[in-house]
Amino acid sequence: MILIVATSTSGLCGLKNLEELHINGNGLWGPLPLCFCNMTSLRVLDFRDNNFSGAIPSCLLSNLKSLESIDFSWNAFEGSLSLASLANNSNLEKLYLDGIQHRLEVNTKEPTWFPSFQLKVFILSNCVLNKDANGIIPSFLKEQYALTWLELNDNGMTGNFPIWLLDNNVNLSRLELYGNHLSGAFYLPSNLNLVNMWHLDASINIIDGELPSWIGSILPNLDSFNMSNNLLKGRIPPSMGNMSQLRSLDLSNNGFTGEIPGTLAKNCVALSILKLSGNNLQGQMLPKHSNLGKLCVLDLSSNNFTGDISPGILNSSFLEVLDVSNNSLSGTLPNWIGDLRDLQVLMLSSNLLGGPLPLSLCNIHYLFLLDLSRNNLGPDIPPCANVTYMRFLHLASDTLTGHFPKFFLRGSSIVTLDLRHNALSGEIPNWIGSLRNLKFLLLQGNNFEGLIPRDLCLLKNMSILDLSNNNLSGQIPSCLKDVRFGNDELTTFLYGFFRMEALIGDDWLKLEEVEFMTKRRLELYKGNILELMSGMDLSRNNLRGFIPPMVGYLSELRALNLSHNHLTGPIPKTFSNLKNIESLDLSYNNLTGAIPPQLTEIYTLSNFRVAYNNLSGKTPDQKNQFGTFDEECYEGNPLLCGLPLTRCNGSNTLPFVNHTREDDTWRVAFLWSFAGSYVVAFLGVVLFLYVNSYYQFVLVELVRKLIPAFP
Repeated sequence: MILIVATSTSGLCGLKNLEELHINGNGLWGPLPLCFCNMTSLRVLDFRDNNFSGAIPSCLLSNLKSLESIDFSWNAFEGSLSLASLANNSNLEKLYLDGIQHRLEVNTKEPTWFPSFQLKVFILSNCVLNKDANGIIPSFLKEQYALTWLELNDNGMTGNFPIWLLDNNVNLSRLELYGNHLSGAFYLPSNLNLVNMWHLDASINIIDGELPSWIGSILPNLDSFNMSNNLLKGRIPPSMGNMSQLRSLDLSNNGFTGEIPGTLAKNCVALSILKLSGNNLQGQMLPKHSNLGKLCVLDLSSNNFTGDISPGILNSSFLEVLDVSNNSLSGTLPNWIGDLRDLQVLMLSSNLLGGPLPLSLCNIHYLFLLDLSRNNLGPDIPPCANVTYMRFLHLASDTLTGHFPKFFLRGSSIVTLDLRHNALSGEIPNWIGSLRNLKFLLLQGNNFEGLIPRDLCLLKNMSILDLSNNNLSGQIPSCLKDVRFGNDELTTFLYGFFRMEALIGDDWLKLEEVEFMTKRRLELYKGNILELMSGMDLSRNNLRGFIPPMVGYLSELRALNLSHNHLTGPIPKTFSNLKNIESLDLSYNNLTGAIPPQLTEIYTLSNFRVAYNNLSGKTPDQKNQFGTFDEECYEGNPLLCGLPLTRCNGSNTLPFVNHTREDDTWRVAFLWSFAGSYVVAFLGVVLFLYVNSYYQFVLVELVRKLIPAFP
């Protein structure tokens, strides 16, 4: 009898002859009923994808001797479980324990148990494995010889790479060991012949040494091979060219050297995904005569590749993701780049490429992410560039000139617009408010002037606004209170737009990176941290007037920098509402009055600067976060007293000297004016006496009377 239950476990316990119980994929919760331990006829037990909690009853494993398949995956089980309870289940072939989120401790090291079963499928992932034995690999697996599918991911396993698993299980087709602490060399005896292996993933470990030179002969039928994020070194073996069925190869973030083997680029014609980023590879991007006609994703970033952008890429006409950022490529962006019409991600940042950008760039209609930052690709962007589908556009440090590009008006889907550190000038256009999906607007280090456009306040989804280091003037718009500066999930917005999601999974979402100055240092935000970050930087401009009190109601802000302007008036008391603020910089302005004592109730604040203003009165009490701020945070305010300042402690008299930049300028001008007037008056008197002989005689007689000794 087979029973597939949709919603409830009630009434099951009386089914003594039940052979298969499938309760997978429901919203069931609570502990597993102990009465299941009496269903001794069960061969298949499937609890997958529910929310069962509590401990897994050991009697489920020890009493049900007929079990052939057990699936506890993707629940909320906790406590501990000993696999020794399965010792006498001789029929067991499949055991699934995955997605337990490290709540469940699994022990396989009972010293007296020996398995009577031969597993074909064993998945034990996301658990706490052998906690009392330093996470060693389950030794009972040394007695298993029928495994075809084995996953031991993210369990904190230690020890050397278990080559004995491959020796013992010649029919193994899928092996996953990623996210552990496995070390030692990835050694494969040359006499092994693992023709059934099609998927091998030992990424995110600390495996070192070199890949065996004969690896391509041992694993000729691999479809997917992932050894990324290890400590491998040496050259990529040319024998990998024997893996003619290889579709996905990821060797990123290791220490590989040399060039990409020509055999790999010529013979692995099925390759769809090739990731070699974060190594020390050199030479051309792709060898001559590359034959990667099915390539969709090519990631060669953060290596030492030189020369031009390899024309061998032209053979990969279906290419959708090309990332060769952080290399030393030179020359220009070739005109044939427009022939790769399926490109959705093009990342060429931090190279030595020169301009101008080719007009053929306009032939790529579905670009989702374009990053040409930190090259010399200016001074213009082709106005025909297609930004209709653009989400992320990075053109920082590209020597761009002229006004704000008008064709961005067509980019209503743009989420990130990064034009930092160029020579753009003129005003920020009012139509920027029509880019309603803008979340990160980065215009730092240009020559923009004029007022901050009020239409910026229409950008309700904004998280990071950086207008620093420009020549903007006027007041801070009070309508900025309407900008959310929230933390809406970036990934929620992205799903449904990117056609490559099914191909490269969520890894693609991690590509987006945003640099932003906070806490007096430049930080790089990406992934989940980017989703949470919010900030506004208007520093180093010519802004004047009061700080609008409404800014204090941007409660989601984590960083606010208004320093190096000409702002006047008091610090708004409403700033006490910035309950998430971590960095607040108001230094180098003309602010007056007392520092609001309510600011001490902001518990998230870790960087606070009001230096070089005209603030007066007592510094905030040394409590909560304000007990961590030193004298440097307050310096340049002669009328401020109290800790941590060394002056005006206790009953000392407050100084009355005012050292604003405007007063210093006026004082110097007055002194020069007074001295000039004195000199002009003196010279006038001398000239008058010189031309009038009568008054000369009178002056001489007066001097003779005042000084009798005068001859």
